[in-house]
Amino acid sequence: MQNLKLAFLGAGNMSGSIIGGLIATGYAPEQITATRRSEERLQSLKAQYAVNISTDNCATAASHQVLVLGVKPQMMKALCEEIRDTVQIHKPLIISVAAGIRAETLDRWLGGNVAIVRTMPNTPSLLGVGAAGLYANAIASEAEKQFADQMMQAVGISVWVNAEAEMDAVTAVSGSGPAYFFLAMEALQKAGQEAGLSEEVARQLTLQTALGAARMAVESDVDAAELRRRVTSPGGTTEQALNTFNAGGLTELYAKAVAAAAHRGKELAELLDQ
Repeated sequence: MQNLKLAFLGAGNMSGSIIGGLIATGYAPEQITATRRSEERLQSLKAQYAVNISTDNCATAASHQVLVLGVKPQMMKALCEEIRDTVQIHKPLIISVAAGIRAETLDRWLGGNVAIVRTMPNTPSLLGVGAAGLYANAIASEAEKQFADQMMQAVGISVWVNAEAEMDAVTAVSGSGPAYFFLAMEALQKAGQEAGLSEEVARQLTLQTALGAARMAVESDVDAAELRRRVTSPGGTTEQALNTFNAGGLTELYAKAVAAAAHRGKELAELLDQ
């Protein structure tokens, strides 16, 4: 893996997180180049990680075997057109971390017959505890898919989907998912304050409880449903709270929310493809 020269074109916060994760796992900084319009941000990346920096996307693309496209979705077409001729000559592996842009669309913008891996990381990747879904087109080799997989594992976990349509569900569950949990934390803290706790006490209890529950779920050998049953005594306080959630249709509401997010992902993909 570390024999490949890796370039991050449009190195924003997510690219910076991946760079940090790769270097922490032993990837050589001199094998990595970051490009960006902002010289200030590039200098910050260089100072922090000792990577190479450049403002020339085409020259960088010509000298690297793997290109991570990290610009915002609305800027992706322009970037692809900028590097298209270089990509057609050198045929690097393309890894996109942009939401909503299909592999077929990227392939067309890049001139066709390009190995592409789409990945949908989420914001906890900034802390090294991300969750990413990946999809590869038919041109990507097993070695190229393995590289992309290892790259995303440097900042969390990675899972593969067999059909690109599933990436909309990945976006809806893990890409947007942190916001669902933040909303739950916000609501629980507010409820605690309304029950008589101070803002700071309610905040500390809420956040630590969320952290503890997540760790229990990750580290346990049973599923979340069983963990829930174990902390729910018949006739107790937890049961009363859960009955209230169930009466309000919480499970069905989650299903509707994820379906709405996935549907919007499909809509955005169609808009970006135009």
